[in-house]
Amino acid sequence: MQLRLISWFFITLNFMEYIGSQHASRVRRQGRMHPNVSQGCQGGCATCSDYNGCLSCKPRLFFVLERIGMKQIGVCLSSCPSGYYGTRYPDINKCAKCKADCDTCFTRNFCTKCKSGFYLYSGKCLEKCPDGLEANNHTMECTSIVHCEASEWSPWSPCTKKGKTCGFKRGNEVRVREIVQHPSARGNPCPATSESRKCIVQRKRCQKEGKGKKNREEKRKKSNKDESKETRQESKGRAARRQNREQRENSNKTQLKKRKAPNKEQNLAPIDTAH
Repeated sequence: MQLRLISWFFITLNFMEYIGSQHASRVRRQGRMHPNVSQGCQGGCATCSDYNGCLSCKPRLFFVLERIGMKQIGVCLSSCPSGYYGTRYPDINKCAKCKADCDTCFTRNFCTKCKSGFYLYSGKCLEKCPDGLEANNHTMECTSIVHCEASEWSPWSPCTKKGKTCGFKRGNEVRVREIVQHPSARGNPCPATSESRKCIVQRKRCQKEGKGKKNREEKRKKSNKDESKETRQESKGRAARRQNREQRENSNKTQLKKRKAPNKEQNLAPIDTAH
């Protein structure tokens, strides 16, 4: 009986020591995982752990888990990284992962940029665009098909042949139009932008370039000659007017001398001394 009591005593003592050691280990682990803010939390962490990083964030920051090998560490960021979207709750702001085919997203069900090999359409990432749309490999989006559009035809040009408008009876005339909207990859191609047709005109001689040049030179010489002739005539006219003026002046002087001559003869007549 005494032996049984002694056995129960040792069993109870060992059990109490085991419970005590487990409680102490739990206290140490909790102290390591949930320290006070003043015990070395960095960045935007409100609470942190040496092993798990941030456990909660300061106001307006987002909490996100980053994987480092087999370990995940909590960090606090001002905005969610690529591949994540932010959700705000009264007690915490979290960053959640986008879908596997989505590079950036607004919510889990609304993607804003797809990963390589997928095309964005209405917030979803598709491997193939729906009917009536085409894949734009530049923007990686499904866009509407654009067909070519051309302007109206211009009026027909004058009838020409080998770049000339004379020296022929049958020639060609052309008209053109411009492309106002280029097509997309699957759009209808653009039509021709020019067309020509045959034309008939009344034949007229082309003025030879050498003869025309000679005529222009003759006209220029004649013009210079006429100008010289007019200049000489003007000079002769001025000289004739000057000569006439001098002749009138000389005539007036001669008449004045003749009037004065009789008066002098009367003054110089001999006196009769017979009386």
